Amino acid sequence: MSKIVAYYRVSTAQQGRSGLGLEAQRRAVKLFAQAEGLEIVGEYTEVETGKGADALDKRPKLKAALDWAKKMKASVAVAKLDRLSRDVVFIATLMAQRVPFIVCALGRNVDPFTLHIYAALAEQERRMISQRTSAGLQAAKERGVRLGNQAQADANKAAAQARQAELAPVLATMSHLTSSEAEAALRKLGHNVSRMTVQRMRARA
Repeated sequence: MSKIVAYYRVSTAQQGRSGLGLEAQRRAVKLFAQAEGLEIVGEYTEVETGKGADALDKRPKLKAALDWAKKMKASVAVAKLDRLSRDVVFIATLMAQRVPFIVCALGRNVDPFTLHIYAALAEQERRMISQRTSAGLQAAKERGVRLGNQAQADANKAAAQARQAELAPVLATMSHLTSSEAEAALRKLGHNVSRMTVQRMRARA
């Protein structure tokens, strides 16, 4: 039986204490391991308290996970790619550690080159969203629109994250399907999603 070392990451100390997002990651990795016949031989949880953590020396738990994986001849598994990073350069640095990585949301057999592509897509999407948001807010201010309702924005973001966490392990089992085929399969399972939604979720995974 192949072995994996699970790595989980949350962005703030508050999330780490509350378990927000952490249980979803654990569930995704556990379900993936069961489906693929993998043995979890270690679990490491990183809680970041600030920005600028896209450096291995600022991720002691990730470094520990890499060291343990090398010792156990195992792969490091994460629920989604952004649990490692959204930064292409940092992803490249991790690949250089010569420890295999498995992103559950993308499937078991995704090679490092493909991971780089997904990371580049996620980074580009984040940059474009940021630019569009800034431009939209500036245009709204110039029109005299009063901006607000942060609570609704937070609720929408939380709902999107919950949906991603719910569908990630299911999508991971459909990595061999095209986006259209995955859409049809998810609809049969009762998930009302579009092909574009499947593509976006795979890019963000």
